[in-house]
Formats: sequence, C-alpha cells, structure tokens
Amino acid sequence: MEKPIHRVVDLIDQKSQQVYNMALEEARGLLLRDDVTSLMQLLGSFALTAREGEVVRMARSLDRPMRYFLAKQESGPLLVVADRIDEIQEFLETQGYGDQFHPSYTRMVPAHHVTSIRLIGCPDPNPIYQRFLEPSAESLQADLDVIGERYVATLWQALDSWLQVVPAREPIGVLFSGGVDSGSVLLCLYKLLLERGQSPSRLKAFTLAVDGLGSDAAQAREFLRQLDLEVLGERVEVDSDGLDPFRAVDVIEDYKPLDVECATVNLALVRELRRLYPEWLYLVDGDGGDENLKDYPIEENPELTIRSVVNNPLLYQEGWGVDRIKHSLTYSGGQSRGCVRVHAPLRKYGFFGFSPFTHPSLVMLATAIPFDELTKGSIEKLYSLKGEILKRGVKAVTGMELPVFQKRRFQEGAVPESVLSKRFPSDPEAYRNHYLDLYRHGRR
Repeated sequence: MEKPIHRVVDLIDQKSQQVYNMALEEARGLLLRDDVTSLMQLLGSFALTAREGEVVRMARSLDRPMRYFLAKQESGPLLVVADRIDEIQEFLETQGYGDQFHPSYTRMVPAHHVTSIRLIGCPDPNPIYQRFLEPSAESLQADLDVIGERYVATLWQALDSWLQVVPAREPIGVLFSGGVDSGSVLLCLYKLLLERGQSPSRLKAFTLAVDGLGSDAAQAREFLRQLDLEVLGERVEVDSDGLDPFRAVDVIEDYKPLDVECATVNLALVRELRRLYPEWLYLVDGDGGDENLKDYPIEENPELTIRSVVNNPLLYQEGWGVDRIKHSLTYSGGQSRGCVRVHAPLRKYGFFGFSPFTHPSLVMLATAIPFDELTKGSIEKLYSLKGEILKRGVKAVTGMELPVFQKRRFQEGAVPESVLSKRFPSDPEAYRNHYLDLYRHGRR
C-alpha cells in the first residue's frame, strides 16, 4: 500500500535565502499555487520547499543548487532537502539510514521549474516538473542598439533591486576579470551608487593573479585605466601551490573538468579574500552572461551546431531540458548544473553572492533576442554579439564606454598556461574517480 510522505526535513540554511520583495512564508505560498508562473514575482536567490498535505513542492533560482533524497521508513518515506550531497549523507547517517545512501540517488531540482512529489510509495513515482520561467513570447527587433539598451537596462534594474536590500555601510566586491560581463556589472554598480548619493569607495574590483601573473590582471588594469577608475581595482595574488582541483571536486561535489577548473580558481580567490577581509560579506559576479548571450565555443562540443544553439533558447542555462534522455537527474543540465562552481566556494567562505545575469528578467529577455536573424548561420557573428550588445547597452544606460577585450575563460585569464597544465590533470577521469572515492571511503 502506498504511503504519503511521512516526514520532510529541509536542511537549507534559511539565512541563505535572499528573497528581497516578500517574506519567506509568502514566497513558499506561491509554490502551492496552481499557477506556478507566480514564482516570477520573486526577486532574489532562493531554494524553497513547501508542503500541503500529501504534496511537497520545491523550486530554486538558477544561481544555486537544491538537492533532495527519499529514504524509506516504516512509517512512510522521508524526504531530505539540502544544498549539498554530503549534508544529505550526514543527516541520513544520524538517523540510521546511511546504508540507503548513494550520491547517484540524490536528485537536483532543475532551475526554473517547480518539482512536485505526491503520494510516494513503493515504487516511487517520478516527480512532476512544471516550468515557471517560459522563454519570452516577444521577439526583439534585430537592432543591436535596441537590444543592448534593453538588456543593460534590465541588468541595471536587477542590480538596483539588490542594492536596496544590501546595508548601506557594507562594502561590495565585484569578481572582476576586465571582461564585458564583470565590466558591465562594475560600471552599472558604480553609476547606481553615484545616483544614490553614496561613495563609490564602497565598491572594489577584485582581480585574481596566480603567481602574480595571468592575463586578467593586465586586462583589468587597462579596463579601469581607460575609464579613469583605477582606484576601484585590487589585484588579489595567490600562489599556484594553493590551486587544488581535487579539493574543488570536494567543494562542488562534481567532476566536470571545466567546472572543476573554474571552481578551483574561484576557491583560491575567495579563500584569499576571506583572509584579507575577515568581515566582508557581499560579492557580485558576471556569471550567466555567457549563457544568456550564447558565448561559448561551439567547436569544442561535437554535439552542437550553430543551428542547435540558436534554436534552443535556454540550452546553455538548462541543458537539453528535463524531458530529454540526456538530462541528469542527479545534476540537472547546463548552468543549472554549473551554478555550484560559484555558489559553493562563496558559501564555504561565508560570502553572500549575487549573479545578476541569472536573474529571471535577464534570462527571459535574452530568449527574445533574434539570434538566428542576427547571425545568419555565422559562428563568427555569434561570437561577436555579446561584446556589441553590452558595449552599446552600457553606453546607452550609463553613458560610459565599455572596453571590450578578447574573451577567455576565468581560469585561463587568472592562471598562466604553464600552471594550468601543471596543476590540472590531463585525464578528466581523475576527477570522477576522486569524486566516487569520497563516498567509498566516507567524507569524514
């Protein structure tokens, strides 16, 4: 006989919920509505669980993970919800259910969907996914000036909403490479602070330099020099011996090579920031900008063509979709999986992060951009779009000229090539094997 969920345990720290425009109980109430699109009202970062009788619903924003696990009890199934896989494992062990655990049995709530579980028995039925963020019904005209102004104006609004809840005396750090995404965030914040009559000295642009090298340091310095904003910059130097990709696997609980590399560098940066600034809380980044404007090297993925990229509006945010065979139940897909490369390092060192490009308003607006019409099948035109859109948009919204440099990944800009090849294994299976060993031998 099927039994309803007997017990729901939410291990997510409620202080980590950053809903700006309503109380958490009101936000959870939105989860239980028939119209799941009401969750688009939420401003901020969230991973919410709500229960009504035999129904449990879960939803999260794109910028953070949310995992769950179903354990068997005599009195009925136990649903455990957490940020991390190891938190689920440790809780189950304290309850005497550790023998039921395996990391592959955990499930990730996919971003932009409400995950509903009803009347769980044996065998467990599949959850139901209901999309609350739909691709935009509008299509912007193929005018880069119009697109740029709309896009950066939406970025401005997201940052403005966030600033309203950040205490006025708290300093704000931007994880700054000198690229167009972090550059746009920095310039919008700079102007927003001036508009509020606040000193931009609250703002600091932190740039990582491993062994005092890496091309980002020079790029960031030149970016700020062109705008006469050198006073905002601070180079954060770490030793390459402190780059430990296997420690990054532990922190992000994943083994995808590019995410591990990015997380390794993020960990080094935020660890050093915590040492330098023990009381600092708020960090902002440009994560999500590549996904929104489809700025990834198609040639590196044999499964992709420009046609598949431009015709799948949320491909880079969500992967191929929750209804596809290639969707990972344990990790989800796209940035919905990769969000941990930023979230987990910041959480570990006690920072509150904000990734404005993951804000639903920006994600939805990006789906209205007519990429097919703008690129006409040209990969080169696709790669040039992001710089053009942001340069024009920043000029229209802030009046400032956004410097545009050649794109590169964070780890490639912060770490010298010689160090990359030395510190990161050439065989990606090394990460997967290390990850599985964590659970074979126990994480403690």
